Amino acid sequence: MLKYLSALLLPGFMVLFFTRVAYNHILALVLTVALIAASVYKGYTDSFLLIVIDAFSLTLGFYFANQMMKRNRKQQ
Repeated sequence: MLKYLSALLLPGFMVLFFTRVAYNHILALVLTVALIAASVYKGYTDSFLLIVIDAFSLTLGFYFANQMMKRNRKQQ
């Protein structure tokens, strides 16, 4: 249960965090996908459903990061 909740929340938050740090939402997405790929390689993701939930969370995180970048560009 904890794995599924973490898969739902953490990738999206990581995309948002990396976007704030790197000021680039594409780079943030690539870094987060690389971390998830490393966790899959190490065996922490053991089911297809976890990968689907990770992808869903990444998509939502990327959407919100994109909105955040648009809002920041408008303010400048």
